[in-house]
Amino acid sequence: MLPLTVLVLLLSAATRSAVTILFMALLEVQNLTKVFPIGEALWGRKSAGEVRAVDDISLEIERGEILGLVGESGSGKSTLGRLVLRLIEPTSGSIRFDNQDLIGADHSEMRHLRRDMQIIFQDPFGSLDPRMRVEDVIEEPLIIHERDSASTRRTRVLELLRAVGLDESAARRFPHEFSGGQRQRIGIARALALRPRFIVADEPVSALDVSVGAQIVNLMAQLRREFNLTYLFISHSMPVVRYLATRIAVMYRGKLVEVGSTDQITAQPRHSYTRSLLEATPEIAAN
Repeated sequence: MLPLTVLVLLLSAATRSAVTILFMALLEVQNLTKVFPIGEALWGRKSAGEVRAVDDISLEIERGEILGLVGESGSGKSTLGRLVLRLIEPTSGSIRFDNQDLIGADHSEMRHLRRDMQIIFQDPFGSLDPRMRVEDVIEEPLIIHERDSASTRRTRVLELLRAVGLDESAARRFPHEFSGGQRQRIGIARALALRPRFIVADEPVSALDVSVGAQIVNLMAQLRREFNLTYLFISHSMPVVRYLATRIAVMYRGKLVEVGSTDQITAQPRHSYTRSLLEATPEIAAN
């Protein structure tokens, strides 16, 4: 029989291992950089310069949390959102999703991973194909990824419409027949079609008026609980991020200047840029 002290050590190691697995980040980014050239290359010469849109960023997003990424226009936050989904390719750095290397993943592996990783775009007017009925817009990802039978897909579409607060009759209508807030709900339903675990929400309320945007923010909070989602929520508005996020990352000129809990960032900001964001943006009522 093992001595008690050995058993305790073994149990402690097993417990630590279980806790590590339980709290392992869903998304891990290390030293991520994206450089865009400026100007045209002539006669084999290099471009006139470059912009480091994302500059050596490292961060983690835990399962089930909402990380709010906040910064002014041009700070690189939308580029970072697209990088972590590999919608654009990084210049350098590493991205791991659920402990899988995204940078080294081939086309087939990325196709499989994209079922778990979706995006909600900023513009509810431009992100939906005006030629497609709503039911087809939402069903399209299921067809592309060969999920379920036609009848099951139809049922799924109606379930998603109800989940985002739209009537089933919306299925047969076209995007132009809806308001901006309703179109964003359709975009959210499409993003949820494949039952993803991780969603990048890229300024999803910036094109909406304040009251409609507040409704969308509340809907996203509700869907996070119902669908067990993890969000990277991108916004230029600190009050929106403060209301929704569990943690906040502040981005300025391509760099992360501050990361912390929502309470810490809003009550005791350490960086001067974070303080300026808190002072500059008016409060909203999200209800």
